[in-house]
Amino acid sequence: MEVIFKVIRQQQNSSPVVQTYLVEAEPGNTILDCLNHIKWEQDGTLAFRKNCRNTICGSCAMRINGRSALACKENVGSELARLQQIPSSSSKVNAIGEITIAPLGNMPVIKDLVVDMSSFWNNLEAVAPYVSTAARQVPEREFLQTPQERSRLDQTGNCIMCGACYSECNAREVDPNFVGPHALAKAYRMVADSRDSDTENRLASYNEGTKGVWGCTRCLYCDSVCPMEVAPLEQITKIKQEILTHKQASDSRSIRHRKVLVDLVKEGGWIDERQFGVQVVGNYFRDLKGLLSLAPLGLRMILRGKFPLSFEPSEGTQQVRSLIESVQQVENKS
Repeated sequence: MEVIFKVIRQQQNSSPVVQTYLVEAEPGNTILDCLNHIKWEQDGTLAFRKNCRNTICGSCAMRINGRSALACKENVGSELARLQQIPSSSSKVNAIGEITIAPLGNMPVIKDLVVDMSSFWNNLEAVAPYVSTAARQVPEREFLQTPQERSRLDQTGNCIMCGACYSECNAREVDPNFVGPHALAKAYRMVADSRDSDTENRLASYNEGTKGVWGCTRCLYCDSVCPMEVAPLEQITKIKQEILTHKQASDSRSIRHRKVLVDLVKEGGWIDERQFGVQVVGNYFRDLKGLLSLAPLGLRMILRGKFPLSFEPSEGTQQVRSLIESVQQVENKS
């Protein structure tokens, strides 16, 4: 079958251009196979990263038809079939299939499909992604774990640092201080590791403003593109739960936001926004500056008749409360 590859090519500090290549391919050929064919037989100047070709090293991550993925994992047949199922693109799929290749996002382009991953690695280093052994009492012996303790590290241990999640992260796109889902997934591996002795300091660091777990917008893109099912958002959520377990609601606005939301939903089935603002921003009337910041908004709401004077619990509040309490019991046991 013939396939048209549209490759977004770019040099440093220049505008991207689209270059088209016609490739003779089998449905089972990977995207990387086709890129190799282009480089070896059509255009030796095309630049991209590759290494293992077996979904192990993560080197060949790039955007394939708008989503970040490994070129060695995705094949031509399945990619064209996926495009056929997208309503907005089905009308554009001709007798000759088209596949668009672009560099990863959230990182500057060096050349063509090769990006500068310095920020990716720097943010990983920022979470101290290595086990502390300061509490180890017998240094000449192995630091043993039970099978159950080791099993807690299986999912995050599968990360191959390909950068797909980082490329698709909306929070990283708008907030340069956010360390990224890859770093926080690795951070949870450290929190969950029974050999680590620095949990309290780690949680304090991951709790800082929007550079840590509270910067995540929970868009789920990181989970959807991860080729190894590490589920970074799931790991970020676990860190949040650890922080909430260790901290009081008054410790920070981020923690209050989470705890107050759950408490109000348990109480009324949905959020009483009058209490929500006072408790989260005003810290239960203890933060005068926060309360004053709410005054202009509250006044506008009153003048426009949009400030509720009463609150009616939703139907099914008891069921909602039971569900939340059941989840909390499971989390406390784990």
